[in-house]
Amino acid sequence: MKALSSPLLAVAVVLLCQAAHAHISVVSGPAFAGKSQELTFKVGHGCNGADTYRVEIRIPEGVTSVRPLDSVFGKAVVAKDAAGKVTSVTWTKAAADVLPGDTQLYKFTLSASLPNVPFTPLFFPTIQSCRAADGTESTTEWVGTTTEHNHGEDAGTTPTAEPAPSVFLYPARLPGWNKYTVDQHVHDLSVFNDAQIVWSGNAAYSPNPATLQLIEKEPNTQTLRELHPGTEIWVKY
Repeated sequence: MKALSSPLLAVAVVLLCQAAHAHISVVSGPAFAGKSQELTFKVGHGCNGADTYRVEIRIPEGVTSVRPLDSVFGKAVVAKDAAGKVTSVTWTKAAADVLPGDTQLYKFTLSASLPNVPFTPLFFPTIQSCRAADGTESTTEWVGTTTEHNHGEDAGTTPTAEPAPSVFLYPARLPGWNKYTVDQHVHDLSVFNDAQIVWSGNAAYSPNPATLQLIEKEPNTQTLRELHPGTEIWVKY
């Protein structure tokens, strides 16, 4: 790690939030690899004007100790495989509670132990079912896992699939300097939006525009733009 000049140390950083791209999204904040925490899923709309009456969230591999919370829909129903692992959680409205139109925002929460694979996205394929006032039912499958950068390889489902809600698994951290070895391609350094600065060799990045300008002016220092597997980095939080 290169020693920082005093102007770099003097600049503070503001925590920024990642934009949610899916219509069903995880809104409970940062997720940390290898930790147990609550995840809250937001269903922002129904289907073509029809109210949502059922939501099924499928649990990806590596996620364990799943415990859902009941919602305004009522009791959460858990499905398990032969080994007893939770594979999905479903919330279903009573028929009498289905609204005549798409007017409500819904949230569903579960707690889980997340896999210890930092710097990777974790997708939760979700099936949304709606019922119109005339009884017509429709379903939207939010199962797409295609990432923006796939380097010529299949990163998941085709881009035409509706995007699955997901979280990006951040590494565990302590206040101050943290040392990591990145095992994944990281092309969007906004994953460090809550960091003060990131160093890799003689290259650095900061989400703070003022700090980034100082990095660009620092002698013998490059601007860090992406990370490749095997890269060692120092991050100050």
